Amino acid sequence: MALARGWQRIEGALVFAGVLVLLARSWDPFLGWLLVPAFFAPDLSILAYLAGPRAGALAYNAVHVYGFGVMVLAIGVLTNLFYVQDLGFLWLAHAGFDRMLGYGLKLDSGFRDTHLGRIGRG
Repeated sequence: MALARGWQRIEGALVFAGVLVLLARSWDPFLGWLLVPAFFAPDLSILAYLAGPRAGALAYNAVHVYGFGVMVLAIGVLTNLFYVQDLGFLWLAHAGFDRMLGYGLKLDSGFRDTHLGRIGRG
């Protein structure tokens, strides 16, 4: 299990770094101030925990899988909306960043329980 966690953290770091390199090539510096709030936007999904751990895990995981970022990115590419494309890149980078730090997808037993192990103290 520890080996798999290590590989997923390395994979997250690679996704995070790779997406940042791709994003840096096309990022509009005029809108650079939006980078930080857009990067952390997926974390707003924790508000679903107000409805309970099952709803919270479902909402959190829905926007923290790589597939969600890929879907947003694809919509941006297909519609020629470059800001949507950049948002997809940012969401992919966010998911990779979380995995790199050891934050996994949530289990419905509680916020601190993830597929990469328990997070936090205690």
